[in-house]
Amino acid sequence: MQIQGQIVDIENRRIYSGEIKVENGRISSIIEKEHNVKTFILPGFIDAHIHIESSMLVPSEFAKLAVLHGTIGTISDPHEIANVLGKDGVDYMIDNGKKVSLKFHFGAPSCVPATFFETAGAIIDSEQIKELMASPDIYYLSEMMNYPGVLSDDEEVLKKIAWAKHYNKPVDGHAPGLRGGPIKKYISAGISTDHECFTYDEAAEKLSLGMKVLIREGSAAKNFNALIDLLPENYQNMMFCSDDKHPDDLIIGHINLLCQRAVAKGFDVFKVLQMACINPVKHYKMEVGLLQKNDAADFIVVEDLIDFNVLQTYINGELVADKGQSFVKHVDFEKPNNFNTSKKEVTDFEISGAAEKIRVIEALEGQLITNEIHCQPKIKNGMLVSDVENDILKMAVVNRYEDAQPAIAFIKNFGLKTGAIASSVAHDCHNIVVVGTSDEEICKAVNILIENKGGVCAVNGLESKSLALPVAGIMSDQNGWEAGRLYQEIDAMSKQLGSNLKAPFMTLSFMALLVIPDLKLSDKGLFSGNSFSFVDLEVN
Repeated sequence: MQIQGQIVDIENRRIYSGEIKVENGRISSIIEKEHNVKTFILPGFIDAHIHIESSMLVPSEFAKLAVLHGTIGTISDPHEIANVLGKDGVDYMIDNGKKVSLKFHFGAPSCVPATFFETAGAIIDSEQIKELMASPDIYYLSEMMNYPGVLSDDEEVLKKIAWAKHYNKPVDGHAPGLRGGPIKKYISAGISTDHECFTYDEAAEKLSLGMKVLIREGSAAKNFNALIDLLPENYQNMMFCSDDKHPDDLIIGHINLLCQRAVAKGFDVFKVLQMACINPVKHYKMEVGLLQKNDAADFIVVEDLIDFNVLQTYINGELVADKGQSFVKHVDFEKPNNFNTSKKEVTDFEISGAAEKIRVIEALEGQLITNEIHCQPKIKNGMLVSDVENDILKMAVVNRYEDAQPAIAFIKNFGLKTGAIASSVAHDCHNIVVVGTSDEEICKAVNILIENKGGVCAVNGLESKSLALPVAGIMSDQNGWEAGRLYQEIDAMSKQLGSNLKAPFMTLSFMALLVIPDLKLSDKGLFSGNSFSFVDLEVN
């Protein structure tokens, strides 16, 4: 196979008219040659940190959509399915990913569960990390979100990091807001990256200390605008990632859109592309070609270096996407699941109280962090209920692994005027999380997910829309386009119910993530990420 175009040599900062010859899946030659082809050939895009599960698609279905946008490889943390199914879940993702052409590079989940303040479906200890790190299918130790454990020299945490070092594999970080002495100790433990920076100064400090910083732009957490101005001086130590990408967003675009935005802001295209195409491959020692002779023939053809409209995607010399058509083959897959809780009653979501003030989770648009605010509760017949008028809604987390009493709290900024929304995509343990305007609507939404053995749904009276997620309770058995269509309908319904959040379900999915401060709710109770302890709903 021969292909002509304007060849983009990122590292040598030049573009020239040339021809690439491919033999047996590898680049046999690249020569300068004059021709009339105006399209550009460049290495493919890499998502430097993503949880494939958060697309609600198994890897093989994720690949069908991602290649359309020029994504040829990912650094994938199977942390979500590991919290549900343990090491078996990691093996499931690796096996499914191997059946398609996109180059998934999986890590060993370092924090399963992320904390012991919630109920997970499994535990991965240091002995299992040792086993995983020895595997050639594992490329790194994924995000060490237990930074308190690193700082306190927790023996089990340090053993996990030690096994990554033993096998000479990178350790990813996860330390939002960590600064000063603590971040220095965290980095000195051997942690090399962070994708959780949400301010310019925080990212600049971590870069100055030798850490690589990932600019994250996902469906909920969006840090591009806060961090992109660091690019000119730090591009050699930065990468792009999505972290979490819901299916409707993946249909629209991927890393290509971040390149488009960065170039539109006037940043040097070679620096932008080094972050998007080169840095992840070198940092993680990915098995991905970089448009060099003898490399695997992994490259893309784009219309221009402004909009990055992807015309073709090649992986190992195979054309896997062409002008909006994906050629990634269909793969049959199993649907492991451990949804073991029984349906709930409306009374399970009632909570009595007489306090003048309660702690309320303040959700923030485009952020994983939340605030703790104190508000006057609405009390009806001695029970705390949703205060729709003041947008202080009841929230619950329901243990999906066994029958247990739901944990109840209140949350602000979801904006629902009626109905309820619920999801079993609830980082990190993937219990059911629900927000609603009444106990009846909350119960109805929860029971739909229990019946489906996982999913996302919106309900309002007799009306309901849902996307079943029977694969581990977090992934669909549909193709990406169908899952995306159903998700879009549910998302639209949530906004019809009153939510003003751009991605209400993605925001909802992080309201049980205890390792991101401040106030969150697990199935065991209300939790402060700042004090790293449970707190009372009522303010004394």
